[in-house]
Amino acid sequence: MVRASVIRRRSLRASADREAVGALLMAEGLAVAAHARVVVAHAAVGTEPPTRPLLEALRARGVRVLLPVVRADSQLGWGDLVEWPLLTTSAMGLLEPDATAEAATAAAAADLLLVPALAVDRAGHRLGRGGGYFDRWLPERPPVRVVAVVYDDEVVDEVPHEPHDRRVDAALTPSGVIALG
Repeated sequence: MVRASVIRRRSLRASADREAVGALLMAEGLAVAAHARVVVAHAAVGTEPPTRPLLEALRARGVRVLLPVVRADSQLGWGDLVEWPLLTTSAMGLLEPDATAEAATAAAAADLLLVPALAVDRAGHRLGRGGGYFDRWLPERPPVRVVAVVYDDEVVDEVPHEPHDRRVDAALTPSGVIALG
């Protein structure tokens, strides 16, 4: 029910509003990633908060950006963002690079994780799309800051969560970074 509500609200956002959000996320995200050399992120699609401006700005600064690739075994592989036009659309509708073993090793040692979410709560619980891909991968991650990328109104008092769900440390929103937990 919460997922459907957030997805519906996202679908009502105008394209121009999403473009403006992308610019704001870039400014705020560059500050969050100021000292990062390797960042795990996601290539936003559809009505998700736009990550392209931020990820391209990170690449322009020499930061290595790694994106998830959903494998046939429902686990995440990783690939390098080289150029946005080189990403391909997966069967799940995600934008993905080519996965490599070397990128997977680098992802496990990343300096910052920018993860997708539909909403987060003040305790750091993250509501994803329900596939559990990031929740399965997060235990393998390095002990670094995990930041969910959401719209301002998607930081809420409480989201449904299960004991296996992994918490995030902060939310990157167009208005700034909000510490959680």
